[in-house]
Amino acid sequence: MSAEVEEMLKHFHSMKNVVGIVVIDNDGIPIKSTLDHTLSVHYAATMQTLREKARQVVLDLDDTNEFLFLRMRTLYHEIMLCPKPDYFIVVVQNPSE
Repeated sequence: MSAEVEEMLKHFHSMKNVVGIVVIDNDGIPIKSTLDHTLSVHYAATMQTLREKARQVVLDLDDTNEFLFLRMRTLYHEIMLCPKPDYFIVVVQNPSE
């Protein structure tokens, strides 16, 4: 794993509201996570689908544009998805604290 990924993990993990971080390869397999295995696999599968859909929506709107970051808030969590060329990172945080 690259030093860049390790540095991002350290940065996000130091934030007080972060519940978990999952680094996922382009095949949708979690390669590093601070969550338990079952939850990591669940986030990896659902976020892989969301990443592809979001990327396609951005390209459909403007084919010269690029999908760089997605942030969404649910009733219980805020989820951030950051795609990179070889992997993507999902950060789950508690927005109420």
